[in-house]
Amino acid sequence: MTLVEGSSFCVCSRGGDILQGGAQGVYHADTRLLSRWELRVDDTPVEQLTVLTGEPYHATFIGRAAPRPGQAESTLLVVRDRYVGGGLREDLTLRNMSDEPAGCVVDMHIASDVADLFEVKAGRIHHVTDVEMTPERSGLLIFSATRSRGARVVTEPAPFSMPGVLIFRVVVPARGEWSVTLQVNPILEGEELPAWFSTRHSLEHAEPARRRADWRRHSPTVNTSNRLLAQVLRCSREDLGALRLFDPDRPEEPPSIAAGAPWFMTLFGRDSLLTSWMAMPLDQSLAVGTLRRLAHLQGKVDDPLTEEEPGKILHELRFGVQTGVSPHGGLAYYGSVDATPLFVMLLGELRRWGLHPKEVEELLPYADRALDWITRSADPFLFYRRKTDHGLINQGWKDSFDGVNFADGTLARPPIALAEVQGYVYAAYNARAHFAHEAGDADLEELWKSRARRIREEFNERFWLPDRGYYAIGLDGRGRPIDSVTSNIGHCLWTGIVDEDRAASVAEHLLSPEMFTGYGVRTLASNMGAYNPMSYHNGSVWPHDNAIVAAGLMRYGFAEGAQRITFGLLDAAEAFGTRLPELFCGFDRDEFPWPVPYPTSCSPQAWAAASPILLLRNLLRFDPWVPYGQVWLDPVGLDDIRISAIPFAGSRVTIEVKGGEISVTGLPEEITLRNEPRPPTPTSLRRVF
Repeated sequence: MTLVEGSSFCVCSRGGDILQGGAQGVYHADTRLLSRWELRVDDTPVEQLTVLTGEPYHATFIGRAAPRPGQAESTLLVVRDRYVGGGLREDLTLRNMSDEPAGCVVDMHIASDVADLFEVKAGRIHHVTDVEMTPERSGLLIFSATRSRGARVVTEPAPFSMPGVLIFRVVVPARGEWSVTLQVNPILEGEELPAWFSTRHSLEHAEPARRRADWRRHSPTVNTSNRLLAQVLRCSREDLGALRLFDPDRPEEPPSIAAGAPWFMTLFGRDSLLTSWMAMPLDQSLAVGTLRRLAHLQGKVDDPLTEEEPGKILHELRFGVQTGVSPHGGLAYYGSVDATPLFVMLLGELRRWGLHPKEVEELLPYADRALDWITRSADPFLFYRRKTDHGLINQGWKDSFDGVNFADGTLARPPIALAEVQGYVYAAYNARAHFAHEAGDADLEELWKSRARRIREEFNERFWLPDRGYYAIGLDGRGRPIDSVTSNIGHCLWTGIVDEDRAASVAEHLLSPEMFTGYGVRTLASNMGAYNPMSYHNGSVWPHDNAIVAAGLMRYGFAEGAQRITFGLLDAAEAFGTRLPELFCGFDRDEFPWPVPYPTSCSPQAWAAASPILLLRNLLRFDPWVPYGQVWLDPVGLDDIRISAIPFAGSRVTIEVKGGEISVTGLPEEITLRNEPRPPTPTSLRRVF
């Protein structure tokens, strides 16, 4: 199981032990601080009884020790209360259920390889020879001089310390208990940092606990008779709260969001931007924090090794030891074609909600630099091709090496222009045109409108496959349409780049038996040459992908299809304990009674966690346009639901749907409520304005 808080996480067994030889461990700053953490009572493992989970950073492992001498049943209960954040804290309690004192030896076996996260993920750990364990009066010091990283384990009361083991010789009183607190403080670049759940203050006053309380207090609340929907949304809120990243160098700034546990507990351009977009009804501060953090890291120079270019938005940020084991050998890697237009899209969406106007204005120059990179690179389409053989071959969201292929299964060769990326560019151009309109700059507005018109016209000319009735996933290096049927075309609906007279055909393909499993839309149709329902990108089902597809269907008026996807995903969430994973296998619902998990799927994962929020917004057909004084609301598939305190245009709005009646309170006076779907394209939208 996984516990997570910000950039820290712990992967362990259901009994609480961290076992060597796999991916288990305590991680912080992309470094495995502990690779073993095994409890023994009288040299015997503890038998697991259950695990109780609360916050994503906290779990209570309950077990029992072996029976006492001469006894058939165990009388010694073992409780391990664990908190993860900036290291680890574990409150260990032994409770004696017998009428006589229990004398026992409690051992905690500890090991560390100070491995880089990517070494562990790839299963190719470069064992350093200088990881030293030094016994101390209060615990153990673990340190590697070559990596300048390690951890200090401190306990209260103090143990008998030996390299690799902490020993406690204890007597547990009859019908009483004995406790010890163990704390793991990370050491980074030779500096020791206290674990966030320090013994120096009460648990409820720890920074993660205070932040979580604030997050819950300020989040909108959902009350509905649909128990499953309520549970899934509650899980989404908790997971997104745990995945927030606070910049220690800028503590006053709102948080950004990590991509997901266990492997992507860091800022990712594409993932963090899309997650922030989807989570907008919950909390717009994620969007502000993500945009600001990415703006600070926006490309300034040309560097082929990291693929940095002026104006480009990064793909991922890493904090591991810079020894070459990280895949791109540097702190930041920029090999993503879609993060840059998504940056502009998110800023435009924040503007449409009418919140944080000062921050939006401050970020506009960064959006202009991003657009400069796009227009320098696109004519009119935005292609990608890695700069060196160290970079990602594919640089859209389906970034596995075989994620882009023709209908016969042949891999597409770069440079590649992806269909959904052109949609993102189109939406970015439109967003900038609206900024210009609000500033009264008619010439600049027309410039961006003309660019948007051009890419839309060219896209519908070059990507459309008239004999098949759908859009190609992309164009390859020779300009040939990559003709496989994929979920990417649903993203094109979402951004509005699809001609209205072709939308019905696109929707039909997305909801065909070859694409729709009953739980969601596959990444690749089952009649394509590369189809494999157990693959990462060639037939699996991704919740975030489906939420965007559903948004695209709803945008063009295909409400029934959007509802099929929504309620299929909710059924899948129920099978996964109300938490949607990063992805799951794309088998038909008729073939197996439950969705089949994908073995290395991240959970919790940011855009999977945000997907139910976008799905709810889709069903509400809630579409704000505050600068124009408009908001659209026309719910479908919902009854008996009340959503309170949605941040909107400097106010808090409450929406209630009950018995076919809709009520909205808290809407600013200058905003006109339209109880109808928003027109799908700029042409039809202009008739409203």
